[in-house]
Amino acid sequence: MAFDTQPPETHRAVRPIVVFYSIIGFWLFYTLIVMARGAVMDFPAQGEIAQRRMVVTACGIALTWLLYLVMRRFDRQPLWIRILVAFVAALPCAHIVATVNYVIFNVYDPASLFDDAHVAQMHAESSMVQEIAELAISRFFFFIAWACIYLAMSYAGEVRSAERRTALYARAAQQAELRSLRYQVNPHFLFNTLNSLSSLVMTGKAAEAEAMIMNLSTFYRTSLSGDPLEDVTLEEEVRLQRLYLDIEAIRFPERLRTKFEIPERLLQACVPGLILQPLVENAIKYGVSRTTKPVTIAIAARSEKGRLVLTVTDNGNPVTENDDSGNGIGLANVRDRLAARFGGDAAIEWLALADGGFVVRLTLPEVFRGC
Repeated sequence: MAFDTQPPETHRAVRPIVVFYSIIGFWLFYTLIVMARGAVMDFPAQGEIAQRRMVVTACGIALTWLLYLVMRRFDRQPLWIRILVAFVAALPCAHIVATVNYVIFNVYDPASLFDDAHVAQMHAESSMVQEIAELAISRFFFFIAWACIYLAMSYAGEVRSAERRTALYARAAQQAELRSLRYQVNPHFLFNTLNSLSSLVMTGKAAEAEAMIMNLSTFYRTSLSGDPLEDVTLEEEVRLQRLYLDIEAIRFPERLRTKFEIPERLLQACVPGLILQPLVENAIKYGVSRTTKPVTIAIAARSEKGRLVLTVTDNGNPVTENDDSGNGIGLANVRDRLAARFGGDAAIEWLALADGGFVVRLTLPEVFRGC
């Protein structure tokens, strides 16, 4: 995986190419409006005016780009400073483009655009300073208008960057939560298994203890080798639960029965790793260990309206209210993992059966790729 090592300060909220296109579009739109006005007013020498207008436009584009280069140096400053910079930097830009406009239309061969009487009238009505000042005022607001567009684009870019950072932080938090919930499973399981192993050793069942240690080693080697953030196939998940049940079968050889009903086509469905572990543990703890009769733990899967439905059922003794609260620790872990992994797209339901036993049903998205 590649990581971006560039410091955040060097990232631009608006790419220079986008700024360039905005400047070109802004000035060309203005030029078209002015030329359209000249055509409506039926000004003489439209071709010559258009050529000179393009020279002024080119100058305006260059000056606006310089305005951008100044403003972008303050992109990380508070908004009021950026606005102040825009107003101050726009002043010389407006003065320069107004001067160029005056020279192009009033100094350089005005006779080719207007007749002598009209040229004399223009010079009589206002001086050069007055003309340039009037043009500079209108162009100043023009530059400010573009600066406002740039500030708006910058703000929008900053909002998008903030949203991306927020999404990254949320994803990191979700991954941390998933890791934490996943790692809660293994210590709890190890504690129960070591208790069982201790009981075998204390009762002199060395062969059974050795078999349990081997199965425990295989279980942990398999379960800890995977990334806690990655899903596994249902086939792999069921295989791990078979290993765990084999461990417990050494402890309860006469009482524990197992049953698996997994359609072959669902074996490659993706599920969170060890998602069934707390449910099977509960079935052992509250269904098998507290009765003297044989108890069957059944793990089943089916497809229902495009959803994957997993059930863990036991037919042990009826669950009391206190037993149900004990079950809730493992159920809460599974519920929280599903919420962190799938949001509202997954659900867990459980029910204590009146005639004995407990059933838990998980409903997950039926996904066959990505694990």
